[in-house]
Amino acid sequence: MKRSHDTPPQDEPAGHDPLRDFSRSLPMLLLQAHQSVMAEFRPMLREHGITEQQWRVLRALSTADTLRISQLASLTLISGPSLTRILRALEERQLIRRRVETGDQRAASISLAAAGRHMLKTVAPFSEARYRGIEERLGAQDLDQLYRLLVGLPRRLKGRRA
Repeated sequence: MKRSHDTPPQDEPAGHDPLRDFSRSLPMLLLQAHQSVMAEFRPMLREHGITEQQWRVLRALSTADTLRISQLASLTLISGPSLTRILRALEERQLIRRRVETGDQRAASISLAAAGRHMLKTVAPFSEARYRGIEERLGAQDLDQLYRLLVGLPRRLKGRRA
């Protein structure tokens, strides 16, 4: 169905509000913040021969004995095809174990292998040093406030779309 040029689409408010200044673009500010934070961690991860996505998977696996691939995708925000490639690389390096679930040959449980646990123990002090450096520059109170805001953002925005 064609819409009239005089009628705004349902997801746009009526009126002619000017586009907000680019410096106040929340998606861009969040991306810039992400890049700034990851610039602190990427060199350290590279030194340990691991990508940021692989580290994300290992960190997620450290939260449970085993996780299904769908749970890992949800926790890490990594798409299915990318996650499959990452898991294959981690499995080749014997950092993870993949077990086919009984009764469903398509489903698999993923867990940390001994080498993966060792990798976490090895990298953890360097990672925590980066966190301490960030806290020193931001201040403990501002960092705590940032955590609270970021943790609450998805929950508060969920279901509130007009």
